[in-house]
Amino acid sequence: QVQLVESGGGLVQAGGSLRLSCAASGRTFRGYAMGWFRQAPGKEREFVAVISWSASGRFYADSVKGRFTISRDTTKNTLYLQMSSLKPEDTAVYYCAASSDYGLPTRANRYDVWGQGTQVTVSS
Repeated sequence: QVQLVESGGGLVQAGGSLRLSCAASGRTFRGYAMGWFRQAPGKEREFVAVISWSASGRFYADSVKGRFTISRDTTKNTLYLQMSSLKPEDTAVYYCAASSDYGLPTRANRYDVWGQGTQVTVSS
Protein backbone atom coordinates (compact mmCIF):
# COMPACT_ATOMS: atom_id res chain seq x y z
CA GLN A 1 0.00 0.00 0.00
CA VAL A 2 1.33 3.40 -0.99
CA GLN A 3 1.68 5.79 1.91
CA LEU A 4 2.99 9.26 2.58
CA VAL A 5 3.52 10.07 6.24
CA GLU A 6 4.28 13.59 7.42
CA SER A 7 6.07 14.46 10.64
CA GLY A 8 7.78 17.40 12.29
CA GLY A 9 4.84 19.65 12.96
CA GLY A 10 4.28 21.36 16.27
CA LEU A 11 3.93 24.63 18.14
CA VAL A 12 6.51 27.36 17.53
CA GLN A 13 6.74 31.06 18.26
CA ALA A 14 6.65 33.62 15.48
CA GLY A 15 10.09 34.00 13.94
CA GLY A 16 10.98 30.41 14.71
CA SER A 17 11.73 27.45 12.47
CA LEU A 18 10.45 23.94 11.85
CA ARG A 19 11.38 21.18 9.45
CA LEU A 20 8.67 18.93 8.11
CA SER A 21 9.41 15.49 6.71
CA CYS A 22 7.34 13.27 4.46
CA ALA A 23 8.33 9.62 4.25
CA ALA A 24 7.09 7.53 1.36
CA SER A 25 6.51 3.82 1.70
CA GLY A 26 5.00 1.08 -0.38
CA ARG A 27 6.65 2.27 -3.57
CA THR A 28 9.23 4.64 -4.89
CA PHE A 29 8.08 7.92 -6.34
CA ARG A 30 10.69 7.89 -9.06
CA GLY A 31 9.67 10.37 -11.71
CA TYR A 32 7.08 12.03 -9.49
CA ALA A 33 7.03 15.69 -8.52
CA MET A 34 6.44 16.14 -4.79
CA GLY A 35 4.63 19.03 -3.22
CA TRP A 36 3.54 20.60 0.04
CA PHE A 37 0.12 22.09 0.60
CA ARG A 38 -1.53 23.57 3.67
CA GLN A 39 -5.02 24.14 4.94
CA ALA A 40 -6.00 26.56 7.66
CA PRO A 41 -9.35 26.29 9.50
CA GLY A 42 -12.18 27.55 7.33
CA LYS A 43 -9.95 27.98 4.29
CA GLU A 44 -9.29 26.00 1.15
CA ARG A 45 -6.19 23.88 0.76
CA GLU A 46 -3.44 26.00 -0.78
CA PHE A 47 -0.23 25.27 -2.60
CA VAL A 48 3.02 25.89 -0.72
CA ALA A 49 5.91 24.41 -2.71
CA VAL A 50 6.80 21.75 -5.28
CA ILE A 51 10.01 20.01 -6.31
CA SER A 52 10.76 17.93 -9.38
CA TRP A 53 11.96 14.32 -9.21
CA SER A 54 15.54 15.32 -9.96
CA ALA A 55 15.31 18.32 -7.61
CA SER A 56 16.45 20.50 -10.50
CA GLY A 57 13.19 22.43 -10.36
CA ARG A 58 11.49 24.10 -7.43
CA PHE A 59 8.59 26.51 -7.19
CA TYR A 60 7.10 28.34 -4.23
CA ALA A 61 3.97 30.23 -3.36
CA ASP A 62 4.65 33.95 -3.04
CA SER A 63 3.57 33.83 0.60
CA VAL A 64 6.47 31.53 1.56
CA LYS A 65 9.16 32.47 -0.96
CA GLY A 66 12.43 33.28 0.76
CA ARG A 67 11.31 31.70 4.03
CA PHE A 68 10.60 28.05 3.12
CA THR A 69 12.85 25.58 1.33
CA ILE A 70 11.67 22.33 -0.23
CA SER A 71 14.08 19.45 -0.74
CA ARG A 72 14.05 15.70 -1.23
CA ASP A 73 16.34 12.76 -0.58
CA THR A 74 15.59 10.16 -3.23
CA THR A 75 17.79 7.57 -1.53
CA LYS A 76 15.57 7.80 1.54
CA ASN A 77 12.35 8.38 -0.40
CA THR A 78 11.76 11.41 1.82
CA LEU A 79 10.56 14.95 1.16
CA TYR A 80 11.36 17.92 3.41
CA LEU A 81 10.09 21.42 4.02
CA GLN A 82 12.38 23.72 6.00
CA MET A 83 10.33 26.60 7.35
CA SER A 84 11.97 29.70 8.78
CA SER A 85 10.78 33.14 9.93
CA LEU A 86 7.43 31.59 10.68
CA LYS A 87 4.39 33.83 11.00
CA PRO A 88 1.04 33.23 12.71
CA GLU A 89 -0.56 33.12 9.27
CA ASP A 90 1.50 30.02 8.51
CA THR A 91 -0.64 28.12 11.02
CA ALA A 92 -2.30 25.22 9.19
CA VAL A 93 -2.31 21.50 8.62
CA TYR A 94 0.51 20.76 6.18
CA TYR A 95 0.17 17.94 3.64
CA CYS A 96 2.69 16.35 1.34
CA ALA A 97 1.60 14.89 -1.98
CA ALA A 98 2.98 13.13 -5.06
CA SER A 99 2.13 14.00 -8.66
CA SER A 100 2.77 12.06 -11.85
CA ASP A 101 2.15 15.23 -13.86
CA TYR A 102 4.87 16.75 -16.00
CA GLY A 103 6.56 19.87 -14.68
CA LEU A 104 5.88 21.53 -11.34
CA PRO A 105 2.15 21.24 -10.67
CA THR A 106 0.58 23.68 -8.23
CA ARG A 107 -3.05 22.55 -8.28
CA ALA A 108 -4.19 20.02 -5.70
CA ASN A 109 -6.20 18.05 -8.26
CA ARG A 110 -2.99 17.24 -10.13
CA TYR A 111 -1.70 15.17 -7.22
CA ASP A 112 -2.31 11.45 -6.99
CA VAL A 113 -1.25 10.48 -3.46
CA TRP A 114 -1.62 12.46 -0.23
CA GLY A 115 -0.38 12.17 3.31
CA GLN A 116 -2.59 12.56 6.36
CA GLY A 117 -1.21 15.96 7.35
CA THR A 118 0.74 17.42 10.26
CA GLN A 119 -0.32 20.42 12.33
CA VAL A 120 1.85 23.53 12.44
CA THR A 121 0.86 26.24 14.90
CA VAL A 122 2.71 29.54 15.07
CA SER A 123 2.01 31.70 18.12
CA SER A 124 2.37 35.46 18.10
